[in-house]
Amino acid sequence: MSHFPVRSRPLARSLLSCALAGCMVLAAPAALAQSTAATIRGQVMVDSVPATDARVTATNSATGLTRSVQVGGNGSYNLVGLPPGTYRLDVTAGGQSSSQTVTVAVGQTATLNLGVGGVAEAAAVGEATDLETVRVTAPALVETRTSEVATYVSQKQIESLPQGSRNFLAFADTVPGMTFVERADGSTQLRSGAQSANGVNVFIDGVGQKNYVTKGGVSSQDSTRGNPFPQLAIGEYKVITSNYKAEYDQISSAAVTAVTRSGTNEFDGSFFWDHTSDNWRASTPSERDRGEKIPSSAEQYGVALGGPILRDRLHFFVTYEAKEIVDPREVRLGTITDPPIALTPELASYLGTANRPFDSDLFFGKLTWQAGDAHLVELSAKRREETELTGIGDGPNTPSFGSAKENEETRVDLRYQFNSENWLNDAHLTYEDAYWNPRPITIGPGYRIHLPEAAGRGTLLNLGGGPDFQNKGQKGWSFQNDLTFFGVEGHTIKMGVKYKDVQIDSFEQQPYNAQFEVDYLANLAAGNSSLASFIPNRVNFGAPLPGVGDRNVSSNNRQFGIYIQDDWEVNERLTLNLGLRWDYEETPAYENYVTRPDLVEALRNWSNLDNADYNIEDYISNGNNRSSFKGAWQPRLGFSYDLNADERHVIFGGAGRAYDRNLFDYIALEQSKSTFPTYTFNFNDTPGTICEPGNGSCIDWDPAYLDINNLYALVAASPNLGAEVNLMNNDLKVPYSDQFSLGMRNIVTLGEQDWTTSVTLSHVRSYDGILFTLGNRREDGSFFPPGATFGNSPWGFPIPGYGTLIIADNAIETRLNSVLLSIDKPYNTASGWGMTFAYTYSDAEENRGNAALNDEHYLFDLPNLNGAPFIDSVGIPRHRIVATGVGDLWGGLTLSGKLTLESPVARQYTNFTDPLNGFVGSYYGDNSVEYKQLDLALQKEWDTGTDIRFRIRGDVFNVFNWENWQDYAITGEQTGLAIRGPTRYFKLSFGIDW
Repeated sequence: MSHFPVRSRPLARSLLSCALAGCMVLAAPAALAQSTAATIRGQVMVDSVPATDARVTATNSATGLTRSVQVGGNGSYNLVGLPPGTYRLDVTAGGQSSSQTVTVAVGQTATLNLGVGGVAEAAAVGEATDLETVRVTAPALVETRTSEVATYVSQKQIESLPQGSRNFLAFADTVPGMTFVERADGSTQLRSGAQSANGVNVFIDGVGQKNYVTKGGVSSQDSTRGNPFPQLAIGEYKVITSNYKAEYDQISSAAVTAVTRSGTNEFDGSFFWDHTSDNWRASTPSERDRGEKIPSSAEQYGVALGGPILRDRLHFFVTYEAKEIVDPREVRLGTITDPPIALTPELASYLGTANRPFDSDLFFGKLTWQAGDAHLVELSAKRREETELTGIGDGPNTPSFGSAKENEETRVDLRYQFNSENWLNDAHLTYEDAYWNPRPITIGPGYRIHLPEAAGRGTLLNLGGGPDFQNKGQKGWSFQNDLTFFGVEGHTIKMGVKYKDVQIDSFEQQPYNAQFEVDYLANLAAGNSSLASFIPNRVNFGAPLPGVGDRNVSSNNRQFGIYIQDDWEVNERLTLNLGLRWDYEETPAYENYVTRPDLVEALRNWSNLDNADYNIEDYISNGNNRSSFKGAWQPRLGFSYDLNADERHVIFGGAGRAYDRNLFDYIALEQSKSTFPTYTFNFNDTPGTICEPGNGSCIDWDPAYLDINNLYALVAASPNLGAEVNLMNNDLKVPYSDQFSLGMRNIVTLGEQDWTTSVTLSHVRSYDGILFTLGNRREDGSFFPPGATFGNSPWGFPIPGYGTLIIADNAIETRLNSVLLSIDKPYNTASGWGMTFAYTYSDAEENRGNAALNDEHYLFDLPNLNGAPFIDSVGIPRHRIVATGVGDLWGGLTLSGKLTLESPVARQYTNFTDPLNGFVGSYYGDNSVEYKQLDLALQKEWDTGTDIRFRIRGDVFNVFNWENWQDYAITGEQTGLAIRGPTRYFKLSFGIDW
């Protein structure tokens, strides 16, 4: 067996060319939705009378950026487009002046009533403030009058809370309804409610990071241990779990909007280094069982620099972060049997732990130019490079069976913002290039060692060469414009338009290595006791179709979106958020595809479909009978009602529809299966054979088939015979969700501290997820044999001259009723501590098991989901608590902690006890608390008095080494040795700030 080399893919375009192109477009006013900009609004009073001639100026204390507005006829003012940060508000009226210093967060709309010659009412914080004195510590304004179900993650939380991955999205699970999942292979994903991670979108400085091709929601975040963005570059972010405004697009689940750090008028920088190893962690249950610990290590380090090029005008910020990991993964049986199955010593030697290396480099740079009081220009760029071995362990995959993967991403964002007295225009021109390309570690035949047909053919071990060979990604540019008008009293009107031209690619040759299936028990019964003597009963392989050149499935997609919304302050208590958006996308690879004429003839002449429960014409494309989906109209309505008009007790709610998009990876299967078709042959008279009349293509076994070229020769004469065919419905729609929420926020003062509480009732339904089902039918057109209602699928009835037919439709749905409770005491230097508490109750259902957790989109036990029962969503606990705390101790010490508790999650099972009438259901583990983890961090900082500060920090994860078991029997009892989350481990960090 040989090893496949890992190669780098060069950049398609230089950053310089993107910057020059962006500068050429600046002549036109363009913008992206202002999802990161903050707004401060309120009323100016002079001696308790509304001011009519006052002027309010906001000055960023770090960068010198200024915004200035004249008050309206009733003394109202509206400062929009403010980058998050600390501002000095200067008010002048009638020859008098006063000042106030406050802090605003990302995407926040805060109310602050100001006074001259008297007292100002800081309505958003609920206390009187003397404007003649500028506070040394600026209070953070609190946003309560919003209809969104949203929570902020502060820079203090990012810097202080325990965290091992340095993925900034990991802090999002401190928000009710959010779950940050670290899967068994070490990859991470962010999920909300009952929907898969695909429905999430992350906005960095207002730019969506959507993954158009593969899973994960975020670009380049499919099955990777890497981070989407350097954490040093993230200032803070906001998580909106539902009822977002019309400016948010390509989303059906949660929205995360983050702002990056910028340089200031002071030169500053920081350096960090993290380290952990196997000596600093407890053994896994598997390691204890084997009596040895596999070496592992993790290094993370990075540096950030920022400062002025021209004071108050031009600033820079750059950062670099690296990650080097070698971690153990457990190779275990893919199917748990009762009693446990006994493996031969040869196969048993493959069980245990194995290492998987991972290396990552993340770069980010940003220039900020304040060309004038009304002009702001920013140019930023990100580069991400990752290499790793994956697909090993935490299941039946042995090290040889894994994949060597590269993940590369480049993004450039050029922004121009212009503001006047009554309107703000914010412009982004962006370029992206993100590709993901796994390759087999081993070139050679692969072996799936499995149980007999009667036991469901469950996998025991996967050996040899793996099937993974892909290159998928996206590259292109976008132009978006967002205009905000606030010249009409009581109204903030925002409208935007988006155009994107992006090439999306899905190259796939699956399986690249032939996959041989071996019935383990049948071979033992036949006297074959070693891998070399095992005789397979089936082979599955892909082969290039003769006459086909480039097998990459590519589509030059064009996306267009438009919206308008009005935030209408009806009176001092009631605010209405009224919005409507429409999105449209052209996918030529799907719309212009023409089904091959020979295949069309075979399908139309296939008598098995004459009485089938579907019409094959709905899946045959002539290049003119498909069109782009035009129905993505999305009304979004919200309200907030301030009971006492002081922003301390607010009832809020809303309803809205949000459309996502179909992953190109799924749509492209129609073409990729046509250029690199897959074939399945069963072998006659071999142990565990399922060769019977009418049951698939059967041939005699020959060891020569271990050479892939002999398998190619087997199908060369009839390249379509046995080839799997995938067809998409000609009327594919776009997945979407309908969201409803009703809640109440409160600001409660205990002692001298303000606490914010929120409780929300939320209902979300998602529709039209893509589902692939078996299109084969029996001679009479039926799916099931007589008397059967589940399973017994017609695999042995392929398309004449071809193979199995797989058809794709919109079918997957989820339902969620949830209660979201949060209690937040923000950290401030005056008190020296802060805490958050998030509780989520979820009643989640799905009509296709594993749709939320693992994005399961295949169904072969039923002909479709029509009338299928909803089951509890797999992987989602009914009760989840996440609590955090940060506190300053003495002598420069800071202590922080995070506690996570979950009730048992639902798991899926399939009942095959009845050979004709099985079913799919869900079950729970037999625990009141199935997952629990306490993490603590202690940091010591030394201030040298020379603007240089040193810090040492220790993080302990899973302090009590709680074992959170992964596998449970249907009876609720724990089985196996696999665990969720880490064993106890210690991470040491060292840092310098200057």
